[in-house]
Amino acid sequence: MKDTALLLALLVIATTAFAQDLKIDYQVNVAADDAANYLTFTGPIRYMAADKDTLVATSGASKAGSTHFFQPYLLDVKGKNVLHNGLRGLFLYAVAHKTQRLDDNLTVSKAANGVITMQYIHRGTAYRLVTDTAGKFTFPKGDYQNRGVGFIQGAGPQVLAADFSADGTPAKADWARIWDPETPDGKEIKAGVATKTGKIKDDNGVAEAMFK
Repeated sequence: MKDTALLLALLVIATTAFAQDLKIDYQVNVAADDAANYLTFTGPIRYMAADKDTLVATSGASKAGSTHFFQPYLLDVKGKNVLHNGLRGLFLYAVAHKTQRLDDNLTVSKAANGVITMQYIHRGTAYRLVTDTAGKFTFPKGDYQNRGVGFIQGAGPQVLAADFSADGTPAKADWARIWDPETPDGKEIKAGVATKTGKIKDDNGVAEAMFK
């Protein structure tokens, strides 16, 4: 999963995700820290764009404010999801601090049939995005899911339920159990914390949303 082929595959998926209204070009190295990571996007919303945005290491923020300016593309003016929460999060790793990839256990794997699976856990929610055999996402509906597997308080660290991690950290996440519908939901994660484990949920955008 850590070779150049997968890095390039991830890049191709991102750049062809939206061909009509929202155009995205981005690169993120899923195997190592990389100063060449960037995010470029442009769309129909005035001023909501960024060109080769990168992380400013001293401030921990993105140079062009992508975290803020990309947000309007998540929902349309009617409040309908345009794209998947998990995909938005995936794009933002390009402008996130280098520790974010490790803290969230961003994992990419490619099967022999060409299917690429991307998984990560952010603020207690696990995300899975799966391509078709050509390595491409399908829109507006595809194989995108999320599940509440833990919680985070303040700046963290994340705490995962024992059902999903041997030591309670994303680094030891058991992806098979996370995405197994037989793994029960509604269980306590930590005594005194109200958050419980969740069901596997569809993480697709809405077909009738304003942007494609």
